[in-house]
Amino acid sequence: MSVSQYRRVAALTVAAGLGLSIAACSTKGSDDSGKDAGGKTVITVDCQPDGSQKDLLANWNADVAAFEKQHPTVTIKSVSVGQQCNNPPDFTARLTGGTMTDVFYGYMTDLQQVLDSGQAMDITQYATKDTIPTWDSVDPALKAVFTDNGKIYAIPTKNYSMGLLYNKTLFTKAGLDVNNPPKTWADVRAAAKKIAALGGGVAGYSDYSAGNTGGWHFTAELYSQGGTILSADNKSAAFDNAQGKQVLQNLKDMRYGDNSMGSRQLLQWADLLTNAAAGKVGMFIGAPDATTAIVQQFQGKYQDWAMAPMPGQDGAAKGTLGGGEGYFFRKDLTPDQVKAGLEWIAFEKLTPGKGQFDYARAKPQNQPVGLPQPLLFTAGSAAQKQELELRKANQNVPSENFGLFEATPVPIKGEPANAQAIYAVLDNAMSGVLTNPGANIDQLLKTAETKTNQLLAADK
Repeated sequence: MSVSQYRRVAALTVAAGLGLSIAACSTKGSDDSGKDAGGKTVITVDCQPDGSQKDLLANWNADVAAFEKQHPTVTIKSVSVGQQCNNPPDFTARLTGGTMTDVFYGYMTDLQQVLDSGQAMDITQYATKDTIPTWDSVDPALKAVFTDNGKIYAIPTKNYSMGLLYNKTLFTKAGLDVNNPPKTWADVRAAAKKIAALGGGVAGYSDYSAGNTGGWHFTAELYSQGGTILSADNKSAAFDNAQGKQVLQNLKDMRYGDNSMGSRQLLQWADLLTNAAAGKVGMFIGAPDATTAIVQQFQGKYQDWAMAPMPGQDGAAKGTLGGGEGYFFRKDLTPDQVKAGLEWIAFEKLTPGKGQFDYARAKPQNQPVGLPQPLLFTAGSAAQKQELELRKANQNVPSENFGLFEATPVPIKGEPANAQAIYAVLDNAMSGVLTNPGANIDQLLKTAETKTNQLLAADK
């Protein structure tokens, strides 16, 4: 699950003037040609930036125009679904209703539910250097995430790993060393208590517990303990144990033992980041580009934030969660539409110097350049070297903000199979321990594990 993205509050909007609705996203006509009256190949693509992100929307529109100039036989019709592209339940609703665009965004955790829906096209034969010039440079591990039985169903466009984000301004006010952030969960607890003591509604540490985000963070924190959500064969839950109990105990101790997590809970993606941008959160776990959202969407400041590796229980973390996103293709597209979609993704998402990697454009717009993500290309590949050179040449985010995170890598563990459904189950464990001082951790985990096993059994 991308944090980039990460979870946002649902807002159903459509870009003005496009004349498109979510209920009519496909371009297929009565003759199934995928062509307009002028013979051009037409594709709809979702997750265009919404109106609240003016520079990003202007960049997207400029990129569409540039792409269409290079590909005069193709028309791109962009569809905004507001912030729903980062709200897992809304994605599932669109998938169930069959209202996706021709080329549609999804998390790395979404492959199974997309396959179960029967909505995705096998694009293996089309995903080549002919359509994506940097394809050979794309990390094979990321390709594998969207591959099932040797067939490719989506193209990776972003990835991340998680660590501890902390507010340097609040650290300083609380007498904490910004150059020596917490390394263990005990350190996090101690720092959170000092930050919360500043008063003014500041939470020393904040966490999610709703909209599938609680389960997402439970998973990341379980990985830090060395745990895993599922058994090795993915057939049963594996978190009702000492490691899972420790995750919830850490949170319960901070929430009710220290009162360092604030009184407002049941937070979803936007809620926590809104509070963080307002200077009301001392620490939380997330990916590097959570700082992007804090600044671009919630009016925070880059200089306030730094990032450290994921904390461990008694020492270095034993693992951290990694994930990301990509684009799927509707099963009913024509070959020309698939090729056009791949060429657009190549242009916008996988070409150094273009689209999301147009750092020369991003820098004067005060968009962050220098974040250690998205790491899409294999280390040492031609595309990776070019992307890194461009990033360094245009960097506007102080490298020291992410120095500890990059210098102390933690083993990355991918998201579990059936992740979104499991995250929804685990939301209840997270919300239980964060909203009820008398919550029984053993019972919360037992209930979650039973429901997860039922889910897995039903999916066989």
